[in-house]
Amino acid sequence: MIIEQLYTNCLAQAAYYIESNGEVAIIDPLRDYQIYIDKATANGAKIKYIFETHFHADFVSGHIDLAKKTGATIIYGPTTETNFPVHVAKDNEEFKLGNIHIIVLHTPGHTLESSSFLLKDENGKDHCVFTGDTLFVGDVGRPDLLDGFMSKEELAAKMFHSLNTKIMPLADDVIVYPAHGPGSACGKNIGKETFSTIGIQKATNYALQPMTEAEFISAITSGIAPAPSYFFKDAKLNKQGYASFESIIENGLLALPLAKFEEYYVEGATIIDTRVADDFELGFIPKSFNFGLNGQYAIWAATLLDIHAPIIIISTPETEKESVERLTRVGFDNIKGFLNGGFETWKNADKKWDMIIGITAEELVLDSLHNPDVVIIDVRKPTEFATGHLANAKNIQLSEILTASNELEKHQEILVHCAGGYRSMVGAAALKTLGFTNVKNVWGGWNQIKEEPNVQIIMDKVPV
Repeated sequence: MIIEQLYTNCLAQAAYYIESNGEVAIIDPLRDYQIYIDKATANGAKIKYIFETHFHADFVSGHIDLAKKTGATIIYGPTTETNFPVHVAKDNEEFKLGNIHIIVLHTPGHTLESSSFLLKDENGKDHCVFTGDTLFVGDVGRPDLLDGFMSKEELAAKMFHSLNTKIMPLADDVIVYPAHGPGSACGKNIGKETFSTIGIQKATNYALQPMTEAEFISAITSGIAPAPSYFFKDAKLNKQGYASFESIIENGLLALPLAKFEEYYVEGATIIDTRVADDFELGFIPKSFNFGLNGQYAIWAATLLDIHAPIIIISTPETEKESVERLTRVGFDNIKGFLNGGFETWKNADKKWDMIIGITAEELVLDSLHNPDVVIIDVRKPTEFATGHLANAKNIQLSEILTASNELEKHQEILVHCAGGYRSMVGAAALKTLGFTNVKNVWGGWNQIKEEPNVQIIMDKVPV
């Protein structure tokens, strides 16, 4: 028996490869599905099943394309309705895979079709459970994604019963394999590990402690940040179907000559510049967004932009394919191509370009002391902000930077920081696209700022 967690850090997402006696099951595959086929082929095995724990909202699954390529059966839990062929499993239905068995545990709460998959080993012993977005390490799935159809309180009540009747009764040594890890917006505060055990979660997970249903509902529905708008678009794609991965890659990997790139630019296409912040700040095409490949690139691109809008890409040589593939994972389906030669092509043609000044933490402190009109924007989450922030900082979390910017004046000097520097450049570039001209990015972010002498730090009550 082989069980392999295939974890994608930039999405905080876990897919799973399971193999027994020449038969393979994939759980929650990514859209770029070839890795699963390659693994099975290398082992002389055949993909038999594709298990989906639920309709994912934070990424586009590879289930449809993978099934077409392999002939594997897509399996969802009870109540599922789709626009493509699937096997809708019954609660406790059992599937044989080589010498092992996988049992469907219907665990509604995150969504109505949400299911966990219990794996019994060759000896019939409960070995592990793939919990999807029902149970994470240190957290549970958010219950607010069916707004307008079912309230978060109603879904939380279902989650309470799912956990207490399907998950908690499992033995303490059963391994828990969730669909997400730290950084995912599918939970409030997911722990840093990507797997655990039932026993450890019973002891440490706040949502599995003894409490009434009412107390549970209150605990998991409070303090939930609004879901990114692309969540609802991705869930729809996963339910109704989508363009093939190959077709989007083929279009997205077009090397655009300068004239064609500029044509799209003039027509209003969105520029995504995937270079690291240190390179981006030294020169970029006006109105460009910066989502560096060295961070949660696709998540932030989808959070701030319309995934169906036309996209043109600036990247460094040899990263074009990665730039496109990672965007397809979250549902970008209208990528026109990338500028052949990257930013240097634009610059060498004497086209207009822009810059963002980078400053140190020391310079931020001095600037704020000597210039009372400077505006410091902290783009960290409110929970991060509450644990420590500058006395004169304004908290606009990155997910809201485009909409909350109307609170700012475009002539003001604006200093942007986050925890370490990635999100602040995303935010600074976003402000520049809106016409803010005097925006500076703080290198090293809060990690450096808090170490400065005589800096005034405020700590608030941390939101639940």
